[in-house]
This record gives sequence, structure tokens and C-alpha cells, in this order.
Amino acid sequence: MPAPEHKSYDVVIVGGAMYGSSVAWWLSRNRDFGGTILVVERDPTYEFASTSHTNSCIRQQFSAEVNIRVSQFGAEFIKNFREFMQDNEAPDILLQSYGYMYLADTPEFNETLRTSQLVQTRLGAGTKHLSPEEIAQAYPFYNLDGILGANHNQVDEGYFDGGTIFDWWRKASRAAGVEFLHDEVVGVDLAPDGRRVDAVRLASGEVISCGTFVNCAGPRAAQTAAMAKIDIPVEPRKRYTFIFDAAEPLDRDLPLTIDPSGVHMRSDGRYYLAGCPPDHDTAVGYEDFLFDHSIWEEKVWPVIATRVPAFERVKLINSWVGHYAFNTLDQNAIIGPHDHVENFIFVNGFSGHGLQQSPAMGRGVAEWITYGTYKSLDLSPFGYGRIARAEKFVEKAVI
Repeated sequence: MPAPEHKSYDVVIVGGAMYGSSVAWWLSRNRDFGGTILVVERDPTYEFASTSHTNSCIRQQFSAEVNIRVSQFGAEFIKNFREFMQDNEAPDILLQSYGYMYLADTPEFNETLRTSQLVQTRLGAGTKHLSPEEIAQAYPFYNLDGILGANHNQVDEGYFDGGTIFDWWRKASRAAGVEFLHDEVVGVDLAPDGRRVDAVRLASGEVISCGTFVNCAGPRAAQTAAMAKIDIPVEPRKRYTFIFDAAEPLDRDLPLTIDPSGVHMRSDGRYYLAGCPPDHDTAVGYEDFLFDHSIWEEKVWPVIATRVPAFERVKLINSWVGHYAFNTLDQNAIIGPHDHVENFIFVNGFSGHGLQQSPAMGRGVAEWITYGTYKSLDLSPFGYGRIARAEKFVEKAVI
């Protein structure tokens, strides 16, 4: 492992995947910051990072206003990527806006969709609440038995190339002087009063002083926090993805359809994608990526073939399992400083929302580090205080 260039940094970021790179990039482009930044990444191949297993989707269909605004900025960032990067060589990123289709099979959830649609519309989202007849007219391939209604939004909602954004954030950060180090943080030294992180200890034996410590450790967030004697309710949980071909392709794009069973599916180029959690959805080991092949035959394929009868005859092309950084309290992000260890910053617990939220959350954390406040969008509802109080952030649209 190479040695760090310095013995002290203004900001040390633990984890160099999507969030470590986002925070580093936003900090490096902020003219009011000007400090030194070290990103420590234990696996620079990112083979098992959540970033590498993402389905790169974005939606405005949340029930909480701040989540909607976070995703709206995400869509703005994706669509104007070259301008944000301020580099003519940066590519244009296409946002495939065929939308999410939330299907409701109970009166209670159908009413939740109606209520959420009103909030989304007030904030400028293009969400429409559809009756079964309206769904069938727009997408006649669905079997709508038992479905009472749905929400659908075809404006700035769908999927995008998150991998390219990630690559460019790392590239631009390095060009701006951010140091990415292949090493692992194995310990944290607190000040005598316990109110600050003074230094981090690396697996290589190096001890690095830091001004601000940023936890971007993904599913390992709780492990990293524990080094500073902090407890957060974040654990790794498996999420499965399947790519399949259909003998009878649909005559139009398949929206990202959230079936009441918990299985979701969408178009994916010439193929289709489906995903789900396991039925027994509990914490797993950080290194546990063992694949349960029965999930396709026993759970996913029966659901997709029932909901879309054209999927009776399909061929599995590819599949993988990744980890959510799952916040067991309320399945929403933990952002900002700790209430006691004042220079310990959380960027954790996204529970599957991470890639779409990374532009706004990275920007907000960089603002907090630079100014001690959020300037562009108030992210304080995601603060650590609610974790300490065991007070849930209420978001009804969690997949």
C-alpha cells in the first residue's frame, strides 16, 4: 500500500465509492474551502461496493418534501452534467424518463399514493394518479387483477448512467488535488474530552491527523462509527438483481414497476431488469455475497409472469446480489455532524436511495463542512439527532 502524502489533512473521508467521491468533488470545487482532502478506500476496485451493484434509478415519488427536492436536484445534475463538471470533455448523461409505476392493491396504499401525489405535484413533479382503466389504456400489457390504482411520473424519473458520474467525480477530484489512498481505517483517536476525532489509524500503520472526519463507509458505516464510540442503526442487507430477455418483447417501455409483492421490474435496453429483497431480510456479513438462486424461480419469475403475462417465457441473462446500507430505524439517510463528536460527519444509511441522492447530499455535506450550515437545501431532517432520540423520519415511499 502506498503511504499518504501528508501526516495531516483538513478532511479525511472514509470510503471512496459514490458518496466519498461526491463529497470530495463538491468540496474540491468550492472556492471557499481550499483545504486538503484524503479519501481512504479499502478496495479501489470497488468490486463489492454498493455503487457497483446499483441499478442507477431516480424518482421524485417520495412522500417527504425534502426527499422530493433532493431527487429533483439529482435530476437537474444528471441532465446538466457537463455544465456542472465545467469540462467540455464530460459526456452528456441521458436520463431515461419512463418513470416509476407504483401499484396499489389495498385502499390504504391507494390513498397513500393519492396523498403523496398531491405533495409531489405541489413541488412541481409530474406524478399522476391513475385508475386501473387509465393504467390499462397506457400500458395494456399489465394484468391488473386486484390493482386499485397507481402513481406514475414520466418527467425526470427513470434510470441513468451512474457509473459515469462516479468515474468523473473521482477523476475531477484527483485533478483538483484530492488524494485517494488505498488503505483501510482501522481505528480512530478521539480528543481527551471525546468531543473530536484527532486522528485516524490505518491498516498500513500510518496515523493521520484530521480536521473533519467523514463516514462514507456504505454498508460498513456502523463499523466505522463504532471506532469513535458511536452507534448507528445501519447494517448490510442483500438485494438481488436479475437481467432477463423476453420471448415476447413488450411494444413499449416497461416503467419501473413496483409490484405489491415487493418485486420491481423495468426495461433495461433490449432486455428487462427485476429485483427484490430476500423473504428473510436481515443483516448479513460484510463479506457475504452468497447468491440464493431459488429467489428467481420461486419469487421473482412467478411475480413478473403474473403481472406481465408476456413474461411467461423469459430467459435469465445475468444476475447479482449487492448490499444496501440499510437504516433499520427508518430507511432514510443519516447526514451531518454527530451531536457530541462535533467533527464526525455522517453520510450513511441510504437504504437504496443512495445513487439518486448523491448529487444533493454530497453538495450539502460539503456545504456543512465549509460553512457549518446547509446553504442550497436544508438537510437537517436527516440529522443524527433523530437517531439519538429514536425518532423516525417519516417516508412512506420506501422500496
